[in-house]
Amino acid sequence: MKTTLRGTAATGRGLVAVRAEAQPKKIASIDDLAIAFEAFKTTHTEQLNEIKAGTEDYVTTDKLNKIDAALSELQTAIDDQAKINAAAKLGDGAVIGDIKADPAYTAAFKQFMRKGENNVSADVQAAMQKGTDADGGFLAPIEWDRTIGEKLKKVSPMRAESRVITISTAGFKKFFSDRNVGSGWVGETASRPATTTPQIGTVTFEPGELYANPAISQGLLDDAAVDLEEWLSSEVDTEFARQEGIAFLSGDGSNKPYGVLTYVEGGANAARHPYGAIKTLNSGAAAAFTGDGFLDLMYDLPAEFAANAKLYINRLAMGAARKLKDGQQNYLWQPSYASGQPQTLGGAPVVEMPDMPLVAAGNIAALYGDMEATYLVVDRIGIRVLRDPFTNKPFVHFYTTKRVGGGVHNPEPMRALKIAANA
Repeated sequence: MKTTLRGTAATGRGLVAVRAEAQPKKIASIDDLAIAFEAFKTTHTEQLNEIKAGTEDYVTTDKLNKIDAALSELQTAIDDQAKINAAAKLGDGAVIGDIKADPAYTAAFKQFMRKGENNVSADVQAAMQKGTDADGGFLAPIEWDRTIGEKLKKVSPMRAESRVITISTAGFKKFFSDRNVGSGWVGETASRPATTTPQIGTVTFEPGELYANPAISQGLLDDAAVDLEEWLSSEVDTEFARQEGIAFLSGDGSNKPYGVLTYVEGGANAARHPYGAIKTLNSGAAAAFTGDGFLDLMYDLPAEFAANAKLYINRLAMGAARKLKDGQQNYLWQPSYASGQPQTLGGAPVVEMPDMPLVAAGNIAALYGDMEATYLVVDRIGIRVLRDPFTNKPFVHFYTTKRVGGGVHNPEPMRALKIAANA
C-alpha cells in the first residue's frame, strides 16, 4: 500500500489530501486471461450466429461486452504486475545505471525541501552540477532524478518506446541527407559527366518546459513524518507522464514536443521532415477496423523495420480489434501467454497508448512500426525544484520543472492506419 499526498493549490485553498493506492488494481494470472479469452471467443461466435439468423439477443451482446471489459482488465493487470516487478529494482541507495547514490547530497536536498535554502548545506548550493541558488532553485539529486525518469518510462508508453537523449544546450539539430546521389554506367574510355549531389536537410528539436506546482502546508512539513521525496516524485511522474503522453502523440510544437500523429500524411507537420510524411493506409471500412486493413498496414512496412515493429492503439480501439478474424476464422488478437510478454494482434506486439484517437471516421486509430527508430525524445538537464513558501501562505509550493522536446527523426519505420474505406 502506497500513500501519496496530492496538493490542489489551484483551488486557492491549497487543500492537501491523502490518497491510498493499491497496485496493481487486480491480481491476475495468465490462466485467468486464457479462460477469459476462451469465454470471449465462445460468446462472440454466439453473437455472430444470432446476427446471421436475424435473432440478435441483447443479453448475448451485453455478456460479450462484459467479457471484453474483463479481458482488458486482466491484460492490463498482468502488464502492470510486470512493470511493478521491474520497478522493484529501483530501491533506496541503489546504483542506477553507472551513477551511485550520493547520501550527503540527498540528505541536504531533503533538508532544503523541508526547511528551505537557509537551512541547506553549502554543498547543495555551490556546485553547478548539483544546484543553482540564484533564484532559489535546485536540481534534484541525480539518483532521485534518474528514478523519476525510470518511473516516467513505465507510466508513459511513448517515452518508454521512443529513443531518448539528454542534451546540454538549448536545442538540438539533426542533419539528414536527401540521398539523392546520382550514378551511371560508362565504358572504359567514355566521359564521366557530373552526377547529382545529395543535399543536406535539418530538423530542429527545441525543448519546451513542463511543470507541476504541488503544495503542502508548512505545519505538515514541520510536524509530520512525511516522505517528501516519495510525495513529490509521485506528483511529478503522474502529471509529467500524462502531459508527455499527450504531447508526444499530438503536440503542436508550441512550447511542447511535436507529436508523432502530426507527421502523418495530411497532418500539420507532414512536410517538416526531409524524408516526407508517415505513410497512411486505410482501414478498409468507413467507420471500423478490418482484418485486411491491419494486415495491409503491417505488410506495407519495409522488412528492415519489421523486427522491432509494434502496434500502438488505445484500449477502446483494442476492444474493437479483438473481434477481428483472419480468412481461417482465427482471431487476430492473442493474449499474453507468459508474464512479461505482450498481447499481440496479427503476431505484432501491442502497446496500449491511452491518448491515441478512437475508432471513428477519418481518425488515425493505430500506428504500426518501430517507434524507437521513428520518434526522438530530447531531455534538457533534469528535474528542477523551486521551493516557494511565499506565494500562497501557509502553504509551501514545490514548483517542479523539466525541459523536454520531441519529434519524428525518421518517418520511414512507421505506418498509420486511418479509419476510411479503400478507394
